[in-house]
Parts: sequence; C-alpha cells; structure tokens
Amino acid sequence: MESESPAPFPASLETVWGLRERPHKGPKRGLTLDGIVTASIAVADAEGIEAVSMSRVAKELGASTMALYRYVATKDELVMLMVDAAIGPPVPLPPHVSGWRAGLEHWAVMMRAALSRHLWAVSLVAAHGPPVTPNQLAWLDQCLQVLSETRLDHGEKIAVSLLVSGQVRSELTIVALLRQDPAGAERRMAGYGKFLRRVTEGGRLPALRAAVADGAFDDMDAETAGDSADFDDFAFGLQRALDGVAAYLEEQG
Repeated sequence: MESESPAPFPASLETVWGLRERPHKGPKRGLTLDGIVTASIAVADAEGIEAVSMSRVAKELGASTMALYRYVATKDELVMLMVDAAIGPPVPLPPHVSGWRAGLEHWAVMMRAALSRHLWAVSLVAAHGPPVTPNQLAWLDQCLQVLSETRLDHGEKIAVSLLVSGQVRSELTIVALLRQDPAGAERRMAGYGKFLRRVTEGGRLPALRAAVADGAFDDMDAETAGDSADFDDFAFGLQRALDGVAAYLEEQG
C-alpha cells in the first residue's frame, strides 16, 4: 500500500491564509505564530539571517524550542513566513500614478524600499520557489493589475513581473554585500580603477580597457556606503527594463 504523499503546503502557510484555525492553547500562554515571526525578524535584522534558529527564537520569546514546533514545523517554514512579513503588503498606487509604465516604476521602487529595510530577505525571496505567501502574492497581483491595460497575455504579464522584480533583487544583492562589510568593501573598491588599468595594459581586454580609460570605474568607491549612488544605478537599470517592455508592446501593436 502506497503511503500518502506529504501535503504540498505546510500548515503554517494555511494558517496565515486563514485556511486553518490558529492554535489557541499551547504550552506557553501568549505564544503566537505572528509573535514567533516578529521575533525571528528582529534577530535577523540585528545579527543576520544566519543567527536565526528555532532555539534562538524560542529563547527570545522565553519559550521552549519544542513549543515553537506547534506553530512551524521547520526552520524553512519560519524563514518563508519571515520573508513575507518583512516585505509586507504592496503600497497602493497613488492617485496621480497612471499608465502601466508609471505603475510598474512605483511597484519596483516600493518593493525596493520594502526589501531595503530587511536586506537579509533579498536572497530569500525566491528561495522557496514561486510565491505562495499572502504578501508576495499581493505584490504579484498588484503588478498584474498595473499591466491589465496592456495587450499582454497573462503569461507575458507574469514574465514582466519577474523581469522587474529581478531587477530590484539584483541591485539590492550588491547593496547587501557592500553593507555587510562596508570598511572592507571600501578598501577593495578604492583602488579598483587602478587595478583594472594595470591588468588591461598591453592590449588585453580592449573593451574593458576603453571603459577604464574613460573613467567608468573611477568613482566606484562612492557606492560602498550605500548612498544615493546605488539608487541612481537602480533607476537607470529599471528605466532600461521598462524601455524594453515598451518596445515589446510597440512591436505587438
């Protein structure tokens, strides 16, 4: 007799969707799934996602580790819920934002702002496969609504959402790496232009050499602090991605 396959989605996910009743009585009074997720995020914000463990979160809550397993079965489940809570719901489009392009720009900028508050979540957004949590699916829904006025089919709209959200995560991945060790990043980047000048001498890497000679790498150390320079890079990349969508729409008539 074949054993039943495991449920595709954990009980904790059904709980946050309201498809399963939340546990009322537990071994510790006041312990809730929301409280567990909130405490976990606080640990990740302060010490990084590596510091999050079931035992550490239990300690923060003054509960036993086993008590947490009444609400989440694994650490992976907990991290999935942490990411969803960290992102939060999408910001409604302001009344003055109209048109698919302005709507997508707002969507991307707001997503970047949400993830910037919890940079540890950037690499984990897509770690558990396609979005299944409430906030992540709400972000997708908003993007599809923005694109509803276009002639794109549903598959193309989803592809555009992946393109734009990927642009957000790609840029923030660099920001996160720089902010993990700003002093070290500054040391490495301060002499990067000079290093490239040396290794491209004698006709090696001619296209890169031309960029170096034009000063393209001279100010990269300014980005190590995560200031407005990184947002300029983000804005440039986002606009070029939207240019691509606009060109495709024009081709489709």
